[in-house]
Amino acid sequence: MQKDASYQITQLLVDWSNGDTAAFEELMPLVYDELRLMARRFMRRQPSGHTFQTTELIHEAYLKITARDDRNWQNRAHFFGVAAKAMRHILVDYARSKQRHKRGGLAERLSFDEAAISGGAHRIEDVIALDDALKRLAALDERKNRVVEMKFFAGLKTEEIAAVLKVSPETVKRDWSFSKSWLARELAAAR
Repeated sequence: MQKDASYQITQLLVDWSNGDTAAFEELMPLVYDELRLMARRFMRRQPSGHTFQTTELIHEAYLKITARDDRNWQNRAHFFGVAAKAMRHILVDYARSKQRHKRGGLAERLSFDEAAISGGAHRIEDVIALDDALKRLAALDERKNRVVEMKFFAGLKTEEIAAVLKVSPETVKRDWSFSKSWLARELAAAR
């Protein structure tokens, strides 16, 4: 994304935060393609036979984002971090609903490693297990959890995450490294 477009998105987000509804209307066409790419990344990590469509996920996330009372957007990376969290919650809620209807009972756990990052969760239980582990990570360290959400789910770059969290890129790298190891141990122990 070009610097001018990034600046324009940030300015529209600030205007929207300040109550300018016209800014929101102008913003959506600018961010839609990026939201679509993000939704596709999420959908690739879903179990086969998933009935959610990419467009449906974008629209559900859109509804969650616009319903927020807190619209104090810092920049485009902050917006996409919030969008990633919304998409994650939508898909986890969907997976939990499918699991309740399908089987019930305890979910098997998956390991969080580079294979999970590249291939994603292959079963509904995997999505739920990863979400449960991320909730435990958030209780331990909210910033590390946000790093995982923004990097793994939103696909943001280290520098973008650092800007949103107001930390150095080195801190983001350390948080990411710690989080991957912690999640791998946590999920392995839960098996």
